[in-house]
Parts: sequence; structure tokens; C-alpha cells
Amino acid sequence: MRRAMLTAGAFAGGLMAVALSGQAAAAAADKAAVLTTYADIAEAGYADSLTTAKTLQQAVEALIAQPSEAAMKAARQAWIAARVPYMQTEVFRFGNTIVDDWEGKVNAWPLDEGLIDYVDTASYGTESDENPGYAADLIANPKLTIGGETIDATVITPALLQDKLQELAGIEANVATGYHAVEFLLWGQDLNGTGPGAGNRPWSDYATGAACSHGNCERRAAYLSTATRLLVDDLAWMAGQWSAGGAARAALLEGDPDAGVATILTGIGSLSYGELAGERMKLGLMLHDPEEEHDCFSDNTFNSHYYDIVGMLNVYSGTYRRVDGSTVSGPGVGDLVKATAPAVDQELAAKLQATLAAASAMKRRGETVEAYDQMIGPDNAEGNAVVQKVIDGLTVQTATLEKAVGALGLQPIAFEGSDSLDNPEAVFQ
Repeated sequence: MRRAMLTAGAFAGGLMAVALSGQAAAAAADKAAVLTTYADIAEAGYADSLTTAKTLQQAVEALIAQPSEAAMKAARQAWIAARVPYMQTEVFRFGNTIVDDWEGKVNAWPLDEGLIDYVDTASYGTESDENPGYAADLIANPKLTIGGETIDATVITPALLQDKLQELAGIEANVATGYHAVEFLLWGQDLNGTGPGAGNRPWSDYATGAACSHGNCERRAAYLSTATRLLVDDLAWMAGQWSAGGAARAALLEGDPDAGVATILTGIGSLSYGELAGERMKLGLMLHDPEEEHDCFSDNTFNSHYYDIVGMLNVYSGTYRRVDGSTVSGPGVGDLVKATAPAVDQELAAKLQATLAAASAMKRRGETVEAYDQMIGPDNAEGNAVVQKVIDGLTVQTATLEKAVGALGLQPIAFEGSDSLDNPEAVFQ
């Protein structure tokens, strides 16, 4: 009888082991489905970024071919539209090394714009102890000597911008490519401080002959055309990394599922806390400095921040609305959290929605009342409060993200930090 009981116990134990094995397999399958959705959203987001960048390229070429106020306005609108899908992809940056290593080509900021073109020297100055390329003005100077190196810029080529000028002398503020270089060439400097008004570059900066303003219009057009072409090429490369057989998709789907889930949460948490709440928002608010706003030439910053937050919700929920109105959807990381810890999911989903609501209020204010650089001005308590509410939402949702990491049994994640949040005194030293 005792032997029979042991045999029955062993049999029951075997059934339990099979059941547990089945549960583990189901959990792994669920994680695989979540990672596939995440990769599908990345692929669609970068494809949309590429599509809108190509539309921008067409508008830029139309401006160069027949410069006019209307053509300049159309190019600017195309740039703003191109930011909508791209900003939703920033959530893929942290955790995915391939994206983070590449991101500086397309979205590096802030930039010392005097490297590229003419500036208002009264406000910008003529030199910097920290950056020998600070006022190099490549458009006006076919040959440059910077830090003892002579650069032949007679012909403005992709290699010149990407290999020679981008981060020239190892200085990150030497930004020669990407959205913000194009933005500067379309808007010019915003000389309004925290007052109303964005950059106001005249369309005649691309005119020919006697109508050319500020000189060097052909070189300026060549730079704008080349920088826009590079943006398209760089986005095409990243879209390919997330397509079938792409390196980014393979690294995610062929790796450890838990590591993949951690990558998703790292992206949400690091963008939410250190990057957006800290470096892009709190720092500028503390300093009341319009130079610390993300889209500083166009005054499009409120939109960029809003769509960063939309991107976080996309990957948490597993749903992305494409620019053509179609939807990419599937199991999101939120489904994993809900299955494991429903209360944590409920709390986190509510906080994500609260942050989105705060960002929506900031966006409405930007569209109807004042630009972001005015909101962060020193004597604007109401505008400051609107921005601070978004920062607060991003900060508290990050704390709940840490709960989600623990609930899923993952190793603790060190989200990106920021002195403006973690050590404010250091900002003023």
C-alpha cells in the first residue's frame, strides 16, 4: 500500500510538473506574442517616419526649385508632420542598442547652429571656448579650418555632413544632420526668447540671383537638400532593421523573452523619466531657458513631447495608429502585467492616461495660447504649471513601472536619470 501511495504521489507529481511546464510554455508564448507586437509597431512607426520624411523631401525640393513664401510654408508643414510618427518611435531607443547608437544621426539636439549657417551674432556670439566649430558657418565658407584641421566643403555631400561635420572634434553640439539641422534651415533662429514667435527665415534665403537674401543661397539649398536626403536614407535603414530578417527584430525575437520584456519597459521608463521629464522638460523649466526646448527653431516642442508620450502608450497597450489611419495591434506588455498583477496594471494604465491628459492640455495650450518656450518663461506661473503637471505625471508613472518590473519577476531596471530631477543643485553649479 505504501508503495502504491508513493507511485500515486509520483504520478500526481508528474501531472503537476506537466501542468507547470505547460504554464511556462504558455507564458513564454505570451511573451513572444508581446515581443512580436512590439517589433511590428516599431516597423510600422519607422516606415511611417520614412514616408513622411519622403514627403518632406519633396516639399524641400519644391522650395529649392521654385522658392516662394508658399513653398517655404509647405516645407515647414511637412517637417512638422514628419515629427508625428518619428516621436512615437523614441520609446524604442532605450534598451535597443541598435536604435540608441543610430539615434544621434536623426534627432541630436541641442545644436550650435552657427556651425551650419549665419546667425545673429548679437545674441549668439562669435566664438565659444568649448566648441571651435561654434560659428564656422559652413554655408558661407567652402573651406574651413577647425581645431587645426582643414575641411574642404566646396561640394556639400552626405559624407561631408555625416563623416566630417557631425560631432566635429568630438563635440555633441556640432550637429550637422537630422531633423533639427533641417529645422534650422527652414525656420532659422528663434530670436524671441520666451516671447511670442518662432524662427522666421525668409524664403528668399533660397532664391537665386539678386533676390537671394543673406548670400550663399545655392550652397544653402545644397545643404538643405543633402541633409533631407540623409534623413530619408537613415530612416530607411532603421525601418529595414525592424522588418522581417532585420537585425533589430532578430535581436529582440531570438533572444531571451524576459530580456525582451525588460527592453520594452526600459524604453518606456527611461524615456519617461530621465530623458523627457528630466533633460527635455524639467531642465528647461528650471532655467526658464528657451534654448533647452527640443524643437527650438519651429516652436513645435509641445507636439514632440506629446507624441513621445503617445509612443509610450502604444507599446504598453500594443496598439499603434498609422499615418494612413490603419492600426497595428496585438498583445502589449500591459497584457502581461494585467495577467500577473491586475492591480499594478490598473494603477499604471491610469497613470499613463493621466500623463497623456496633461500632455494633451499642454498641446492645446501650445496650439491656442502660447508656444512651449513661452510656457517655461520666468514670469508665467500658469504656463509653468502646465509643463510641471506633465513632468509630475511622467515621474509618478515611472515609479509604477518599477512595480511592474517587480511583478513580472524581472531583474530591477536602472532607468535613465537626470540631474534636474535627481540632483537639482548640480544644475546651477
